[in-house]
Amino acid sequence: MKVQEVPQDDANMLEGKTKEIQFALDKNGNYTEVKSVGWEPKNIILQEAWNEVNENITNAINLVENGEKSPIYFFMHKNIMDIKLLSQYTGFCVFTIKRHLKPNVFKNLSDKKLEKYLKTFNLNSINDLKLFDYKKYI
Repeated sequence: MKVQEVPQDDANMLEGKTKEIQFALDKNGNYTEVKSVGWEPKNIILQEAWNEVNENITNAINLVENGEKSPIYFFMHKNIMDIKLLSQYTGFCVFTIKRHLKPNVFKNLSDKKLEKYLKTFNLNSINDLKLFDYKKYI
């Protein structure tokens, strides 16, 4: 693609506030960096991905509020993590995290264990986990 053909579809979700580097051929036939605000197909895919993330967060809120999951479940989805990734960040094994997602197990977790989640989710206080108020994080 030539420099003048680099997509500049400004109908993206970041409204042109950010640009990404694309490589294109200049008039001498050399590859050069060109900033692009977006490309419609890519913008559509990104929007779909963010819609799925937001749907997962909404689902997590409902499960926590209904007492089916612990607040860890919400913060995991809010930080776009799965159990395996959360395991890598916290040092807890996957099986342990699955247990911590159960409200009856979560309420008995020690402060030392909760501190690992605080650090991972970049929260300030254990109460941010225990007193689940998702509105502070949306």
